[in-house]
Amino acid sequence: MMYNDFIILGPKADPAGISKAETAKDAFRKISEAGSLFISRGDNSGTHRKELSIWKAAGIKPEGDGYMEVGQGMSKAMRIASEKGAYVLADRGTWLSRKDTMHLSVLLEGDPELFNQYGVMAVNPEKHPHVKYSETMAFINWLVSEEGQRAISEFKVGGRQLFTPNAKAGM
Repeated sequence: MMYNDFIILGPKADPAGISKAETAKDAFRKISEAGSLFISRGDNSGTHRKELSIWKAAGIKPEGDGYMEVGQGMSKAMRIASEKGAYVLADRGTWLSRKDTMHLSVLLEGDPELFNQYGVMAVNPEKHPHVKYSETMAFINWLVSEEGQRAISEFKVGGRQLFTPNAKAGM
């Protein structure tokens, strides 16, 4: 129904030189080769799974002193990266809402690998009879409607559009 993107944040000095990387996997390789610290959410979230897929694509098993799993949400992982002068994969929305409190910079963005698609689906009421299925479907239908898609496109964080709507009519 909409998308945004992930970004790689790090210290402004960029000791691993990832701002010169063309792809996320190249950036992760540079971080590893430089022995720079990378903060991972380590929480099995969508962001964490995306991060792990990039490490795998880079041919690197993240471990050791340069890799810290914090088991925390995005804001806390970014705060820890900011405090330690480390790198972190983040979603743009959290960055936009917290960037003024961080000593981090966006060092890599725009790689198609960092695309972040959002979808929506209802829980099956036959398996979970307690759910409010009709209310859920009304909300889903609004999200993918012209009005809902317009609301998504007009939603801003830090003065920037956060999501690009892409639901197809009649879904």
